Amino acid sequence: MVDDICAIATPYGVGAISIIRCSGPEAIIKVNNIFKGKDLTKVKGRTINYGFIMDKGVIIDEVLANVYHAPHSFDGENMVELNCHGGIYVTNRVLETLLQNGFRLAERGEFSKRGFLNHKMDLTEAESIMDLISSNNELALISSNKSLRSSTHNLIKSLRDELLDIIAKIEVNIDYPEYEDSVDVTNSYITPIIDRLMDKMEKIIENSKVSNIVIHGVKTAIIGKPNVGKSSLLNLLLDEEKAIVSNVAGTTRDIVEGVIKINNATLHLIDTAGIHESDDMIENLGIKKSERAINEADLIILMLDVSKPLDKDDHKILEETKDKKRIIIANKIDLVKNWELDDVLYLSMNDKKSIDILSKKIEEVLKINEFNTYNDLYLNNVRQIDLMKKALESLKQAKMACDNLYDVALIEIDIKKSFDLLGEITGESNPDELVTALFTKFCLGK
Repeated sequence: MVDDICAIATPYGVGAISIIRCSGPEAIIKVNNIFKGKDLTKVKGRTINYGFIMDKGVIIDEVLANVYHAPHSFDGENMVELNCHGGIYVTNRVLETLLQNGFRLAERGEFSKRGFLNHKMDLTEAESIMDLISSNNELALISSNKSLRSSTHNLIKSLRDELLDIIAKIEVNIDYPEYEDSVDVTNSYITPIIDRLMDKMEKIIENSKVSNIVIHGVKTAIIGKPNVGKSSLLNLLLDEEKAIVSNVAGTTRDIVEGVIKINNATLHLIDTAGIHESDDMIENLGIKKSERAINEADLIILMLDVSKPLDKDDHKILEETKDKKRIIIANKIDLVKNWELDDVLYLSMNDKKSIDILSKKIEEVLKINEFNTYNDLYLNNVRQIDLMKKALESLKQAKMACDNLYDVALIEIDIKKSFDLLGEITGESNPDELVTALFTKFCLGK
């Protein structure tokens, strides 16, 4: 028996309207028991009904009740959405009354999970709901809407359909060798199909690197020695005094964070402690955090002081970050220029024009301008990309088996594995524990 659940679906706080979502087999009946107005059990679905929420004969709130009949609702269950007045106390009183009359408080993401289990959406569409809510630029909004309208689902389905066609033909060859009308599935028949699918998957993975940055932002670490201008850059980017700026080296002893949007890129900025050799125990803790930030960052902004000669600490940081996606800034160009390096931005944190120059470089390095929302060959998050990489790897194994003239029955094993991994992207071959873990990332009202 499916429980009847409820939760506040709007942000917690004072506002004009709060929405409480109620769902389950008897949701309409249970809401009707505390509703004064039309009989909600007799109204048509997808209607709005005026009335009052009552508790032991006392009016709690004047509401509008949106009624939906299964399966024509967000989660495929009978559903009532109560539009209450947006005060914190009154919203909680309505919720409390529902809980006292047979409802259970929904778990995080439980409405979306029910929608998935009732085949109202697949996992990519469910994930796009959260992406849509958290969109902070135009490209992220367009991409999330496209995925919500099944663009990712259709992309994965097209790949799985081609793999399923190969699997089916192999099965017919093995089980019904006497069937004359079947295609003779040989290694030479399979190889060009696998090559084409591998090319498509590789394009999807490459495109997805940019789409993931557009949708979810990029973790950006500002690193360098003490007193090279890291905190000044952070404050300049955020246009606020987020970090303490001082001529005294080692002022920043811990990580300072902030978020900035540059056109269609969102940077999750981390201003780190200066990296250098130190005997100060507290400062060394900050330096270790900085080194961890370098390993975890998607983009490095490495700051050097052009007014001083490069020393061993500078060269060490340059060497440690050479394989990372990075932008090198030679700061304090307004003083003395002591050295030159290739592919370096020569700037001054005292000049606000430096931000425009840096912004263009960030877009160039992240390839934001290459992201085309009209191109459907991309995925939207790390989970999807990781599964696509694994599916591609399985096809590479199948291709290797074809090249080595293995029996098609053995090649089929890797093709089936790729098929199943792609199914995990949409949830068509997902274990229960993965589904549960995914939907716990949602808010209560979703």
